Amino acid sequence: MRVSTLMPLLAALHSTYATLTMPNITNTTALPKHYAILVFPTFQALDVFGPLDVLNTLAMLFNTTMHLSVLSATMDPVTTVPQRTPRMNMTHGDFGESIVPTNTFKEVLAKSGSCPERTAGHGGHSMNGTDKGDIEVLIVPGGGGTREPRLEEIDFVKQTYPKVKYILSVCTGATILSRAGILDGRKATTNKRSWKWATSTGPKVDWVPTARWVQDGNIWSSSGISAGIDLTYAWVAHVYGEEVANYVSASSEYVRWRNSTEDPFAKIWDVSA
Repeated sequence: MRVSTLMPLLAALHSTYATLTMPNITNTTALPKHYAILVFPTFQALDVFGPLDVLNTLAMLFNTTMHLSVLSATMDPVTTVPQRTPRMNMTHGDFGESIVPTNTFKEVLAKSGSCPERTAGHGGHSMNGTDKGDIEVLIVPGGGGTREPRLEEIDFVKQTYPKVKYILSVCTGATILSRAGILDGRKATTNKRSWKWATSTGPKVDWVPTARWVQDGNIWSSSGISAGIDLTYAWVAHVYGEEVANYVSASSEYVRWRNSTEDPFAKIWDVSA
């Protein structure tokens, strides 16, 4: 990076963080406590672990009560490794990561009364014998797996959305929201490299082609992969306060993307309205 480019960035960082001290959370009314992330085979790793690390750090630094559920169709470990399917008849290596669910969709829906089939086992909301309460924030990542039918995931979002306070989608995770119908008539964005396919899943959605992230009411959507981190910081600033988001990002030595409409990747991937 040239010095002429670096100097304005350093000046901006100094202005923002020079006298940084740990702030108080000023918004103390009804802060969300129960977070959940929806996972499926061939999810994008950073779509999941980027936002979760922001929230992990928030919980650790501010010692605020936060619980996490990892939700999937089954209790089997869920991998990022591409799956061999009729649509994807090719051989891949086994390089990837897995995450272990805490609950299935059916368990959560049964607990909330949305599913006629109550299942025994993990109980939907229990954690070390305590009740997490209803899901308040649902995060939906993207990845290659979104190009599959994902009927259980779509149905879960459709049934769960009316009951949550916020839903955050990352990358092509927006296609699960659009297929569930909850983006109809709303503004949203998604991965720019996959723009043509992703936007085809929601013909009634007001897709925003040049945006790092978009907020429309209680639905937040982000562009491709790493944008989920910036969306999460913006959401933390919205709910917990700008100073809190600044402190968390500085603690992670991460430079936040602050302008939601600054999106060079739309041009790189030739995305237009």
